[in-house]
Amino acid sequence: MPNIVYIATSIDGYIAGKNGDIKWLTEYPNPDQSDYGFFDFMKGIDALIMGRHTFETVNGFDMWMYNKPVFVISNTLTELTGKWANKAQLVKGDLKEVVAGLNAKGINNIYVDGGATIQSFMALDMIDKLIITIIPIVLGGGVPLFGNSAQLNFKHESTDVYTGGLVKNTFARDRGV
Repeated sequence: MPNIVYIATSIDGYIAGKNGDIKWLTEYPNPDQSDYGFFDFMKGIDALIMGRHTFETVNGFDMWMYNKPVFVISNTLTELTGKWANKAQLVKGDLKEVVAGLNAKGINNIYVDGGATIQSFMALDMIDKLIITIIPIVLGGGVPLFGNSAQLNFKHESTDVYTGGLVKNTFARDRGV
Protein backbone atom coordinates (compact mmCIF):
# COMPACT_ATOMS: atom_id res chain seq x y z
CA MET A 1 0.00 0.00 0.00
CA PRO A 2 2.56 2.62 -0.91
CA ASN A 3 1.52 6.22 -0.56
CA ILE A 4 3.81 8.23 -2.80
CA VAL A 5 4.53 11.93 -3.10
CA TYR A 6 5.61 13.15 -6.54
CA ILE A 7 6.19 16.89 -6.42
CA ALA A 8 8.44 19.76 -7.41
CA THR A 9 9.92 22.28 -5.00
CA SER A 10 12.03 25.37 -5.18
CA ILE A 11 15.55 25.20 -3.78
CA ASP A 12 14.20 26.69 -0.57
CA GLY A 13 11.53 23.98 -0.24
CA TYR A 14 8.35 25.68 -1.46
CA ILE A 15 5.77 23.96 -3.66
CA ALA A 16 3.95 27.21 -4.40
CA GLY A 17 5.00 30.80 -4.15
CA LYS A 18 3.35 33.57 -2.20
CA ASN A 19 -0.45 33.57 -2.62
CA GLY A 20 -0.26 29.98 -3.92
CA ASP A 21 1.35 31.00 -7.22
CA ILE A 22 2.61 28.04 -9.28
CA LYS A 23 3.43 29.86 -12.54
CA TRP A 24 7.13 29.41 -11.76
CA LEU A 25 6.66 25.66 -12.32
CA THR A 26 5.60 26.06 -15.93
CA GLU A 27 7.74 29.07 -16.73
CA TYR A 28 11.02 27.30 -16.02
CA PRO A 29 12.81 26.48 -19.30
CA ASN A 30 12.29 22.90 -20.50
CA PRO A 31 14.39 22.67 -23.66
CA ASP A 32 13.87 18.92 -24.05
CA GLN A 33 10.08 19.14 -23.47
CA SER A 34 10.57 16.45 -20.82
CA ASP A 35 7.82 15.23 -18.52
CA TYR A 36 10.60 14.43 -16.00
CA GLY A 37 9.36 10.86 -15.63
CA PHE A 38 5.80 11.81 -14.63
CA PHE A 39 4.00 9.62 -17.18
CA ASP A 40 6.11 6.57 -16.30
CA PHE A 41 5.40 7.26 -12.64
CA MET A 42 1.65 7.43 -13.33
CA LYS A 43 1.72 3.97 -14.94
CA GLY A 44 2.36 2.49 -11.48
CA ILE A 45 -0.31 4.51 -9.70
CA ASP A 46 -3.83 3.26 -8.93
CA ALA A 47 -5.32 6.61 -7.88
CA LEU A 48 -4.59 10.08 -6.53
CA ILE A 49 -5.58 11.74 -3.30
CA MET A 50 -5.38 15.50 -3.33
CA GLY A 51 -6.60 18.21 -1.06
CA ARG A 52 -9.28 20.77 -1.74
CA HIS A 53 -6.82 23.59 -2.50
CA THR A 54 -4.94 21.45 -5.01
CA PHE A 55 -8.20 20.50 -6.68
CA GLU A 56 -9.15 24.17 -6.89
CA THR A 57 -5.80 24.83 -8.60
CA VAL A 58 -6.37 21.92 -11.00
CA ASN A 59 -9.77 23.42 -11.86
CA GLY A 60 -7.85 26.32 -13.40
CA PHE A 61 -5.96 24.06 -15.82
CA ASP A 62 -7.01 23.86 -19.46
CA MET A 63 -6.56 20.10 -19.55
CA TRP A 64 -7.32 17.25 -17.14
CA MET A 65 -3.92 15.68 -16.47
CA TYR A 66 -4.89 12.41 -14.82
CA ASN A 67 -5.88 9.07 -16.30
CA LYS A 68 -6.45 7.47 -12.90
CA PRO A 69 -9.23 7.96 -10.34
CA VAL A 70 -8.85 11.17 -8.33
CA PHE A 71 -10.12 11.51 -4.78
CA VAL A 72 -10.36 14.95 -3.20
CA ILE A 73 -10.13 14.80 0.57
CA SER A 74 -12.01 17.49 2.44
CA ASN A 75 -13.99 17.46 5.64
CA THR A 76 -15.54 20.87 4.89
CA LEU A 77 -16.80 20.53 1.30
CA THR A 78 -20.20 18.98 0.66
CA GLU A 79 -19.63 18.64 -3.09
CA LEU A 80 -16.97 19.27 -5.70
CA THR A 81 -17.45 22.23 -8.00
CA GLY A 82 -15.62 23.61 -11.01
CA LYS A 83 -15.06 22.43 -14.53
CA TRP A 84 -13.41 19.17 -13.46
CA ALA A 85 -15.87 18.29 -10.67
CA ASN A 86 -17.13 15.28 -12.65
CA LYS A 87 -13.58 13.91 -12.92
CA ALA A 88 -13.02 13.45 -9.18
CA GLN A 89 -14.74 12.04 -6.14
CA LEU A 90 -15.04 13.76 -2.77
CA VAL A 91 -13.93 11.70 0.25
CA LYS A 92 -14.25 12.63 3.91
CA GLY A 93 -13.21 11.29 7.26
CA ASP A 94 -10.19 10.06 9.10
CA LEU A 95 -7.24 9.83 6.71
CA LYS A 96 -6.25 6.32 7.81
CA GLU A 97 -9.84 5.12 7.31
CA VAL A 98 -10.09 6.77 3.88
CA VAL A 99 -6.88 5.08 2.73
CA ALA A 100 -7.92 1.74 4.24
CA GLY A 101 -11.23 2.02 2.37
CA LEU A 102 -9.40 2.66 -0.91
CA ASN A 103 -7.01 -0.22 -0.22
CA ALA A 104 -10.01 -2.52 0.39
CA LYS A 105 -11.21 -1.61 -3.13
CA GLY A 106 -7.84 -2.63 -4.63
CA ILE A 107 -6.47 0.91 -4.78
CA ASN A 108 -3.04 0.39 -3.27
CA ASN A 109 -0.53 2.63 -5.05
CA ILE A 110 -1.69 6.12 -4.15
CA TYR A 111 -0.20 9.37 -5.42
CA VAL A 112 -0.57 11.96 -2.65
CA ASP A 113 -0.67 15.56 -3.86
CA GLY A 114 -1.13 18.96 -2.26
CA GLY A 115 0.77 20.71 0.51
CA ALA A 116 -1.67 20.30 3.40
CA THR A 117 -2.57 16.77 2.32
CA ILE A 118 1.07 15.72 2.14
CA GLN A 119 1.70 17.28 5.54
CA SER A 120 -1.30 15.40 6.98
CA PHE A 121 -0.01 12.10 5.59
CA MET A 122 3.47 12.89 6.96
CA ALA A 123 2.08 13.70 10.42
CA LEU A 124 0.52 10.22 10.49
CA ASP A 125 3.67 8.58 9.05
CA MET A 126 1.71 7.44 6.00
CA ILE A 127 4.19 8.35 3.25
CA ASP A 128 6.21 5.45 1.87
CA LYS A 129 8.08 7.20 -0.92
CA LEU A 130 9.05 10.78 -1.76
CA ILE A 131 9.90 11.78 -5.33
CA ILE A 132 10.97 15.41 -5.17
CA THR A 133 12.17 17.39 -8.15
CA ILE A 134 14.10 20.49 -7.18
CA ILE A 135 13.81 23.41 -9.55
CA PRO A 136 16.76 25.82 -9.31
CA ILE A 137 14.82 28.85 -8.14
CA VAL A 138 14.56 30.50 -4.73
CA LEU A 139 11.04 31.71 -4.04
CA GLY A 140 11.73 33.29 -0.67
CA GLY A 141 8.37 32.28 0.75
CA GLY A 142 5.11 30.58 -0.05
CA VAL A 143 3.67 27.14 0.63
CA PRO A 144 6.29 24.79 2.12
CA LEU A 145 6.38 21.12 1.21
CA PHE A 146 6.96 20.11 4.80
CA GLY A 147 5.41 21.93 7.69
CA ASN A 148 6.23 21.02 11.25
CA SER A 149 6.61 17.30 10.66
CA ALA A 150 8.10 14.98 13.22
CA GLN A 151 11.40 13.40 12.27
CA LEU A 152 10.93 10.64 9.72
CA ASN A 153 13.87 8.76 8.25
CA PHE A 154 14.10 8.05 4.54
CA LYS A 155 16.78 6.34 2.48
CA HIS A 156 17.95 7.64 -0.85
CA GLU A 157 17.05 5.45 -3.83
CA SER A 158 18.02 7.47 -6.89
CA THR A 159 18.83 10.85 -8.40
CA ASP A 160 18.07 11.99 -11.93
CA VAL A 161 19.54 15.20 -13.34
CA TYR A 162 17.74 16.85 -16.24
CA THR A 163 18.77 19.40 -18.85
CA GLY A 164 18.26 22.84 -17.40
CA GLY A 165 19.35 21.90 -13.90
CA LEU A 166 16.34 20.12 -12.43
CA VAL A 167 17.26 17.36 -10.00
CA LYS A 168 14.81 14.59 -9.08
CA ASN A 169 15.51 12.64 -5.90
CA THR A 170 13.67 9.51 -4.85
CA PHE A 171 13.57 8.48 -1.20
CA ALA A 172 11.92 5.46 0.47
CA ARG A 173 10.67 5.55 4.05
CA ASP A 174 13.16 3.79 6.31
CA ARG A 175 11.03 2.26 9.03
CA GLY A 176 13.94 0.17 10.35
CA VAL A 177 15.65 3.10 12.02
